[in-house]
Amino acid sequence: MQFPKAMTPTTGQRAKSATPDAWAAGIRRTRSDDVPRELRAAIAKFARDRVVAGESAQRSAPLSSTGPLGVLNLDALRTNVAALRERACGLPIRVASKSIRCVEALRWVLDQDGYRGVLGFSAAEAISLVRAGFRDVVVAYPSVDRFALQTLLQDAQLLQEITLMVDSTAHLDLLASLQRETTQAAADLRLCIDVDASLRVAERALGDRLHVGSRRSPIRTAPQAVALAEAIALQPGMRLVGLMAYEGQIAGVGNRRDSAMGLVMSALQPWSARELAQRRGEIVAAVRGIADLEFVNGGGTGSLESSAADSSLTELAAGSGLYSPGLFDGYAHFRHRPAAFAALPVVRIPGPGWVTVFQGGWVASGPAGTDRLPVIAWPPGARYGASEGPGEVQTPLTGPGVSQLRLGDHVFIRHAKAGELAEHLASFAIVDGDQVTTLWPTYRGEGWVF
Repeated sequence: MQFPKAMTPTTGQRAKSATPDAWAAGIRRTRSDDVPRELRAAIAKFARDRVVAGESAQRSAPLSSTGPLGVLNLDALRTNVAALRERACGLPIRVASKSIRCVEALRWVLDQDGYRGVLGFSAAEAISLVRAGFRDVVVAYPSVDRFALQTLLQDAQLLQEITLMVDSTAHLDLLASLQRETTQAAADLRLCIDVDASLRVAERALGDRLHVGSRRSPIRTAPQAVALAEAIALQPGMRLVGLMAYEGQIAGVGNRRDSAMGLVMSALQPWSARELAQRRGEIVAAVRGIADLEFVNGGGTGSLESSAADSSLTELAAGSGLYSPGLFDGYAHFRHRPAAFAALPVVRIPGPGWVTVFQGGWVASGPAGTDRLPVIAWPPGARYGASEGPGEVQTPLTGPGVSQLRLGDHVFIRHAKAGELAEHLASFAIVDGDQVTTLWPTYRGEGWVF
């Protein structure tokens, strides 16, 4: 994907081309320095001695100190925070919580310059975040959770801090019915219209038959957005405060030309960015004639450069680039540092040239394929067995990298997607330099299930 020279990111170095073996470690661009020696030593020490700073961290330590252990490299996270901020070209970044799923990690990132507000994924999550002290939470997806919505309607603070997503009058009808059921709404509902940002090839002739991108909102044109904005204006107790248009076909699909998909996306993404910039600009201008918009949100980790060049946007969104999961190795114009790992202990050696680690079968959502498998980040040369792959309880590994491993040693994997890793773990061991300094509970560790 081509970007203006001034906007080309400079963070990180391009790694070697992907191996043709679909089961190989580092399906895309794993490097041996992704898991530094100091980090491995810190996790080995923690696993052996349960050494972690702070009494509160000790209390939240997992019952099993050997793993699987969640690991967050704070130095890599710092690097990624700076790299994303640079790529955003001065626009504030709203943090996508679905890609983080850790309250303390969200707090830490939002304390950094250039980051403002949360892009949540459910109404119940947004309520939990505000009650935990977060402000300005936009729920990126429509909600039909009646209990959560009723809770929101009865709480003035929640109504002040949470913005709900809508894309049809059916959503307005649901919200209006809940308002009528509520004894007395504490304040107006803050609403954001979700605009479809996908690319449709030859749309006038083919409709949506050649659709590239996420199937999200039915709102694609300025007249459609205006009609919904006018409908919101007629609803008592509702106020339109924002627009969002997420270009998933650029922000979340790699464009490295070492695969058929990468070749296709490298050609389609610049075209899609140009088409969207014009269409999104027309929609924003038209809706601003009806509502005083506080924000217009767009973009994601993979599209920060092209999204920042769109003058209709007031802010960007990003989350995956902070952890830098496996799927984001597939981009040609940037590479962030892998920051989030699972450390899986070797539990047996079934034969020469093989080891077996505990668990590991954490396959990512999306179209089924080898790119959804966890990437083996360390040791170099380790790979899955072709007849089993990553397993529910055990994962056999082979390759030259396993010869150095003994019982209790750890293999480090990266999930293909960022936030889904946290769904398998109660906490992240925070590694700063050569020691585990504390533990940050994940959503799962907090007891949050959304």
